[in-house]
Amino acid sequence: MIVSIPNHQKIIAVDFDGTIVKDEYPKIGTPQLFAFETLKKLEEKGYRLILWTLREGKKLNEAVLFCKKNGITFYAVNKNYPEEIIDHLSIRKIHADIFIDDRNVGGFIGWGKIHQLILDEEIKTKQNKKKGFLGLFD
Repeated sequence: MIVSIPNHQKIIAVDFDGTIVKDEYPKIGTPQLFAFETLKKLEEKGYRLILWTLREGKKLNEAVLFCKKNGITFYAVNKNYPEEIIDHLSIRKIHADIFIDDRNVGGFIGWGKIHQLILDEEIKTKQNKKKGFLGLFD
């Protein structure tokens, strides 16, 4: 039996430099084409977005503010959940269902392709879902 996780429980970890914006670190680069539009749509669909970046301190705050000004407020920033306490003993490992990063094998695929892979696949799955017994009573 295939069990699907509802979108409101799926977590997407997103890098900042080179992914949401063009990599011009330590400055904030220009937004990648369709980055904020896709992130907003993912948020609307119930995905939990975590900003997962190497930025820290003032540079991290600048990135968070930049995203907020562009309509994205992350569920958590460099944490698994907002209340998580990070100290020098913590292992910076994020639990996520999907990672979006420019350092993926093969490089960054672009926000248009990400939209297609995540959101369009969700629509296709819903349209192809069988009703009744073969659809496991849905």
